[in-house]
Amino acid sequence: MGLLHLATKYILMKFLFRIILLHMILSPAAATAQKNNKTKEDFTWKQLTSIPDDFGFAGAFAGVSNGALLVIGGANFPDGGAPWTGSKKVWSDKIYVLDKPTGRWQLAGKLPQPLGYGVSVTWQNKLVCVGGSNAQGHSASVLAISYVDKKIKIEELPKLPSPLANSSGALNGDEVYVAGGLLTPESVTAANVFWSLDLKQCAKWKELETWPGPARMLAVAGVQNGSFFLFSGTGLHQSAGGQVEREYLTDAYKFTAAKKWEKLAALPHAVVAAPTPAYAGKKDHLFIFGGDDGVMAPKAAELKANHPGFSDQILSYNSVNNTWALAGKMATDKKIDAAEHPNNSIWAPVTTTFVLWGNMLVFPNGEVRPAVRTPRITAAEPKF
Repeated sequence: MGLLHLATKYILMKFLFRIILLHMILSPAAATAQKNNKTKEDFTWKQLTSIPDDFGFAGAFAGVSNGALLVIGGANFPDGGAPWTGSKKVWSDKIYVLDKPTGRWQLAGKLPQPLGYGVSVTWQNKLVCVGGSNAQGHSASVLAISYVDKKIKIEELPKLPSPLANSSGALNGDEVYVAGGLLTPESVTAANVFWSLDLKQCAKWKELETWPGPARMLAVAGVQNGSFFLFSGTGLHQSAGGQVEREYLTDAYKFTAAKKWEKLAALPHAVVAAPTPAYAGKKDHLFIFGGDDGVMAPKAAELKANHPGFSDQILSYNSVNNTWALAGKMATDKKIDAAEHPNNSIWAPVTTTFVLWGNMLVFPNGEVRPAVRTPRITAAEPKF
């Protein structure tokens, strides 16, 4: 019995030794794989100085002029209410400027009229504001706004072929592209339009062939290696009862230099009204931050103020492999979140413009729950 016990003990020790040895061999590779999978660490998150407004704005134009960050227009509910409490949306004409990330916001001027929910692109030290809407309806105006010697300068550029709001767009070289949107506030279908303007020649908008898919608004645009990308968005249709309903889309398209559209792999989920354009800071990758995935949409009218907020997931599109991957989550200041909304809402903004300010990704204000804006300026720095 003693010999049998010793033999059993020997076999067990030998087995354990092999397990430990195998773990030592594999652990460096496992650690490397785990590190490589932590894509959420691609960005370091922080908060800049908040806009000097109690509520902040959704749909503001935003960009960079002569090194300064500009946030312009947009809309909010200045009494802190919501449509279901009888409050009315009010558009802004204010032009806010932040000279440096550690500075303080200044009210530097005003738009010719209140405006928001248009397309923003930064071109040659100017913020180009395309289309948009206000209380009177949708606008076809195109403005180039610059900040020079502490003063705001506003130039008028060729108007859009038609008034347009809730569209998406991006700058490709000297050419700005605008896709989809709504032609009027009363529209029951999204606009199936695709327009471009050469900002260098600034002659006239071109009406281009549209993508081979449904019309949409609140999509995410992007530009990489000379191609224009169009992701997600929402279609509109009128129900039998006369209600205008949203169709959350996950399709994606690329418009090449040869002026041809190509359908891409579908997104894992919708990213309606996510900050646009997508970030093209990593070779052959485009990043989309948050957005409305539509999961809570059927319950939005019922939830009202108890809506938990929009998605905080980051999606990464590999334009070489035509594949999508989850790339972590947007980070927010938990202390601020707990103070502002103690029910652990996600608190990631939609209907806001993505701005690249130096090496910093900036997400100014936006809507964090239906009808709820934020004055916060969320920023991130890439680690690649």
